Amino acid sequence: MTSERILGIHHMTAITDDAQANIDFYTGVLGLRLVKLTVNFDDPTAYHLYYGDGLGTPGSALTFFPYPGRQGRVGAGQVTSTALAIPADSTGWWLKRLESEGVQHSLPFTREDEEVIPFTAHDGLPLELIASPSYSPGVPIDGGTVPHEKSISRMHSVTITENYGDATVKLLEEVMGFKRIGEFGNRIRFAGYRQGPGAYLDIIADPTMGQGHGGHGTVHHIAWATESDSTQMEWHKELGDLGYLISPIMNRDYFRSIYFREPGGVLFEIATLGPGMAIDEPQATLGTSLRLPQMYENMRSQIEAALPKLRLPNGVEVPIQVATPR
Repeated sequence: MTSERILGIHHMTAITDDAQANIDFYTGVLGLRLVKLTVNFDDPTAYHLYYGDGLGTPGSALTFFPYPGRQGRVGAGQVTSTALAIPADSTGWWLKRLESEGVQHSLPFTREDEEVIPFTAHDGLPLELIASPSYSPGVPIDGGTVPHEKSISRMHSVTITENYGDATVKLLEEVMGFKRIGEFGNRIRFAGYRQGPGAYLDIIADPTMGQGHGGHGTVHHIAWATESDSTQMEWHKELGDLGYLISPIMNRDYFRSIYFREPGGVLFEIATLGPGMAIDEPQATLGTSLRLPQMYENMRSQIEAALPKLRLPNGVEVPIQVATPR
């Protein structure tokens, strides 16, 4: 096992059906900040939407590819729930909010010392709000729709479900350095180096669950945080030496990425902490104009013409003008 560390969750990326509905749900209902409006690096005809705390801090980020089309099926070999951290005393407040917004949810229950509210996003994505005694606030969001003292600070955990999880457990413990910290029925919880909310990965082994398939309402990949380019290079070498089919190191502007599939089929990414969301626009105006990867700047007019118009949380419609190239 490499001496380098997986710190915890970096971000989660899912597929959604409608970009405008996605913005309205995550900024309006959940109170996150749209921190980056860009396009899919591999498909500039589609948006890539980033949400998070006031700075899009790694660990707070939820990102989405809007692709109208088939509804996905959540099942084995996938992330089956994404959990978001809320303050320990905020369960009642969030229940009222979800009800007032017409969000489908289940009754809260207790998992160890944490209260869990399962609910479903507009596109069918399974989510949880988890009220944890270990909650710590994220970067405040100016003008957000949720008071800072009730706000989602970061991702809490992801749950993956597999028919047989032994090989994945071996990868986590013997290669990636996760620590097994608890078992709740058929759920095993692991933690990255930082531990606490934002570092948890839960595995459920369920031989009876049918295989999932991609589509809107499903997670595309889960990204784990590593400290730097050099530590990422060590992960790339070690995983490659172990026989994993791993991507080249890819520059995603706001971080560097490598991708591989863990034994159960979930697409894992290992992403660097930096350079961060503010590399191409000031913190005060994050997510207020369309940013393009440099390789697509010469195609900006065509890309903007093809993308659907969006109404941003500040009321501005985009794309409306050429942003200053980096």
